[in-house]
Amino acid sequence: MIASLRQAWDRLSLYLPVALMGLLALGTWWLVRNAPQPQDPRPAAALRHEPDYQMNGVSVRNFGPDGRLHAELLGVVARHYPDTDTLEIDQVHIRSQGKGDRMIVATADRALSNADGSEVQLLGNAVVVREATVVNGKAQPRLEFRGDFLHAWPQEERVRSHLPVTLLRGSKDRFTADSLEYDNLDQVLQLRGRVHGVLGPAR
Repeated sequence: MIASLRQAWDRLSLYLPVALMGLLALGTWWLVRNAPQPQDPRPAAALRHEPDYQMNGVSVRNFGPDGRLHAELLGVVARHYPDTDTLEIDQVHIRSQGKGDRMIVATADRALSNADGSEVQLLGNAVVVREATVVNGKAQPRLEFRGDFLHAWPQEERVRSHLPVTLLRGSKDRFTADSLEYDNLDQVLQLRGRVHGVLGPAR
């Protein structure tokens, strides 16, 4: 009896590893078959041009290292667009201190500004004014730019427009043009298209 049990156990022990390997293979096959299939990576959804936040009664001030006010932006409502990192501001009013304490003032029905306010697109009843100043001992008259669209870089004292504009210099000179590019630092003014000008008498 004991001898027959030993013989049976010996035979079973010969086939036990094979049986276990078979069961392991069967279990692996079942897991692979029933495991969830890997999904194709989905591209990140493109940001839509929609505001992620809105501010009412906007007032932003930018101070220099010396503590002096360099620029101030006021508006009724401002909306931030994350896809372009821009601010859209209604009823905007901007004051910026240019080189040599020259004051630049800009207003419009609406404005689009980049993140740091160094570039502003003015839309609807746009006006940019560089107040009268003195450069190298020489008086510079007040300049006023008007149009439906003005692209301004306040710190660089540049104004550009591809649409009709009006330029007022001092109290008597008036120019109109189909487009304009002005660089105050380089003292370069370019009027293009149909240009008309009226010059007042010199004092």
